[in-house]
Amino acid sequence: MDRYTLSQQVINFESTLSQLRTMMSPGDLNTYLSRSIAVMVFGSNDYINNYLLPSLYSTSINYNPQQFSNLLLNHYARQLVALYSVGLRKFLIAGVGPLGCIPNQLATGQAPPGRCVDYVNQILGSFNEGLRSLVTRLNNGSHPGAVFVYGNTYAAIGDILNNPARYGFNVWDRACCGVGRNQGQITCLPYQFPCLDRSKYIFWDAFHPTQAVDAILAQRAYYGPPSDCYPMNVQQMAALNY
Repeated sequence: MDRYTLSQQVINFESTLSQLRTMMSPGDLNTYLSRSIAVMVFGSNDYINNYLLPSLYSTSINYNPQQFSNLLLNHYARQLVALYSVGLRKFLIAGVGPLGCIPNQLATGQAPPGRCVDYVNQILGSFNEGLRSLVTRLNNGSHPGAVFVYGNTYAAIGDILNNPARYGFNVWDRACCGVGRNQGQITCLPYQFPCLDRSKYIFWDAFHPTQAVDAILAQRAYYGPPSDCYPMNVQQMAALNY
């Protein structure tokens, strides 16, 4: 499976726009882009598949958590500005969730039973705090007509993990699909039946939440208070007309 850097994804998007320019008038395309909402979800793989794999990558040796988050944020800021420059105006930028609680990290045995891997969650603080600060900077008037919204994924998933019964879940520390090791990675086992009721599980596989959790996150992003989405929620952002 091919993996594309965020830079390459932006280039691919610009290529798509070139095709759209042959199909739409400039005015219609600009209106379409300005009313669209770009949902940006990044950062998790940079930690799970790089920083937290010291046996494969030297990133955690070369950069402390603050330095690594700064490296990521500087790169993301450039790509967000590039997307603004081609006409996008509404951005939802999701923070990284508590990766120390996903089955992939629990399987490392670095946490006591019933607990998350605390040090993993702690190193994410500088990234999420920096991402929220980046949103504030991008909204300071230097990008006319644009609004950037920070989605507090960490707090939302943390609330679900701390109060699973309130949301209808009863399994938080195991994946619905069953996991095993494949070339050193924790993955869903082939030919294994998933759990009978995925709506009771917080995690679908070793890395990803279930559809039921995603529905809660979407609802909180759309209707939630500033503690969920800052400085406004998606419903408020969608109502803006520039």
